[in-house]
Amino acid sequence: MGKSRKGGLTYADAGVDIEAGDRFAESIGSLLRRTHGQRVIPNPGGFAGLYRLDYNEELFRHNFREPVLVGCTDGVGTKVHLAREMNRFDTVGIDLVAMNVNDLIVQGAEPLFFLDYVAVHKVEQEMLYAILVGISKGCEIARCSLLGGETAEMNDLYKPGDFDLAGFAVGVVELQRATDPTRVEPGDVVLGLASSGVHSNGYSLVRKIVRKARLRLEKVYPELDEQRTLGEVLLEPTRIYVDPVVRVQRGYRVKKVITGMAHITGGGIEGNLCRALHEKVDAVVDTKSWPRPAVFAFLQDRGGVPEEEMWRVFNMGIGYCLIVRPTFAESVMRKLTRMGETVSVIGKVSKGKGNVRLV
Repeated sequence: MGKSRKGGLTYADAGVDIEAGDRFAESIGSLLRRTHGQRVIPNPGGFAGLYRLDYNEELFRHNFREPVLVGCTDGVGTKVHLAREMNRFDTVGIDLVAMNVNDLIVQGAEPLFFLDYVAVHKVEQEMLYAILVGISKGCEIARCSLLGGETAEMNDLYKPGDFDLAGFAVGVVELQRATDPTRVEPGDVVLGLASSGVHSNGYSLVRKIVRKARLRLEKVYPELDEQRTLGEVLLEPTRIYVDPVVRVQRGYRVKKVITGMAHITGGGIEGNLCRALHEKVDAVVDTKSWPRPAVFAFLQDRGGVPEEEMWRVFNMGIGYCLIVRPTFAESVMRKLTRMGETVSVIGKVSKGKGNVRLV
């Protein structure tokens, strides 16, 4: 596409290729459809996606009494720069879904559908398709439908090669089953689910360490991992906790054995677990009660990062926390372990002022 017949400027002259964007949109239809269940209503060419909250056939009926919709939005942060440096884009899409749905289930909700927003300097079919493959895979793991999205080509805002991701998740929870911090009591047990690594927070510091220590992303460092390169370790996707957490909650339909939950993101355990507490209790966390993944020791050593800063920035090996009644802690642990999670008793709730104490 060039100038118009009269010599006037076109969108292509401004650096935006409408046809390339349209071709990309047409190429990802199968990635969306593989995440669709019975509640997605086909709407080809529509300006928005359609999703049934309930279904008129008994097999798919939820029988909601007081359904409450839950929504959240998040991104992947500067981990996208690492993906560009590694020229690998199929993992950050999983991160994008994870950062949203892991927040959503904290409220006791079940994810329903997901939407993505991808901003680029220029539409690059191969890169964008790899990102969407990851998003689709993340939605499959989280059992939610990829309902649609937006690709924005903005060459005057993003430099060549730059891109950014944002995601939006919507879920549903019965009002009586929604998370309520006031239910947390002294004596409750804090369970920690292992993270898959750095997840998607703290990458500005990670990349600073890589530059300062002159580390090579394509190199294998045996003290970190004997097979994977540094870049591969750092691109490990954020673990998605939806399936085990939702299934455990469904297993206790009458008793509310889980009193609080927290997704451990930026701010670490101390900055996130406190959001599950009320002002009359503290959570006392034993920092030696689970094995610390090698990636954190590696980053701390190579960057000379103070211990306190490590705990403030990173998840340190715990990606998700559940606060449970003490008489059910062992049962919940067994269920989660059978579903593939690595679970540790990392602390207890005591009287306090709404703080998390790392000991």
